[in-house]
Amino acid sequence: MSKIKLSKEFIKSTVKLALNEDLYPSGDITSSLIKDDKIVTVKLIANQSAIIAGLLFAKQTFALIDDKIKFIIKKKDGSKVNKGNLVALIKGNAKNILTAERVALNFLSHISGIATKTNEFVKLAGKKTKICCTRKTIPNLRVIQKYAVKLGGGTNHRFNLSDEYLIKDNHIASSDLKTLVLKAIKNKKGKKITVEVDKIKQLKSILGLKFNTVLLDNMSVKSLKYGVKIAKKFYETEASGNVTLKTVKAIASTGINRISVGSITHSAPAIDFKLEI
Repeated sequence: MSKIKLSKEFIKSTVKLALNEDLYPSGDITSSLIKDDKIVTVKLIANQSAIIAGLLFAKQTFALIDDKIKFIIKKKDGSKVNKGNLVALIKGNAKNILTAERVALNFLSHISGIATKTNEFVKLAGKKTKICCTRKTIPNLRVIQKYAVKLGGGTNHRFNLSDEYLIKDNHIASSDLKTLVLKAIKNKKGKKITVEVDKIKQLKSILGLKFNTVLLDNMSVKSLKYGVKIAKKFYETEASGNVTLKTVKAIASTGINRISVGSITHSAPAIDFKLEI
């Protein structure tokens, strides 16, 4: 289960923005055609197997439209659902349920998509290697996306640029690798330091300097094995660069501690859900 605790106020304000996008300036002109007193019970059903995530956002969507709507959760966030499974029951005014439908499903589909894709990587990587997300997130949705990663069994990398030092290729191209590492060590003030290298020669040039993690970027499995072998007694090791479901198992087999995967946030397919009246 995720250690990220999304406050009620955060969820509420996020959902409000989404509803404003959908309802401004004239509301749901189609659903307004339905009789005001029509009461229905609606099933929220998974159309595919997935890790469910984002139910509180869906529930809040209906609550903001009509606080009399009952949203009865049948599956917990972070749990596995199969195609055809009942996820929740929604009872209340038909017009209001239909007004909230798409925004609720959008949240659920997107957040579940990230959790599900993360979980696929986690299973292939095995218990000894962590799957980490990156900052390749949709602007303004980072907290939600990283929450989804945790629900899928993944690990959060830094949230923002001040969380830790991460010395990458373009930093190095703008300066000098060893100089940057030494400056980070001098100024770290309790922050972790990760150093990215894409050549074994680079790794050897900084081996033994006191930082936390070495990030082996876009290396072959053979180079990764060697990099892990010489670095593991000094640092936590991490791999990155075009990691896919086809390659992650081989990368994990090198003994790497962590694998960072941008696609679990920037390219995770949405999960298909439906409301059935």
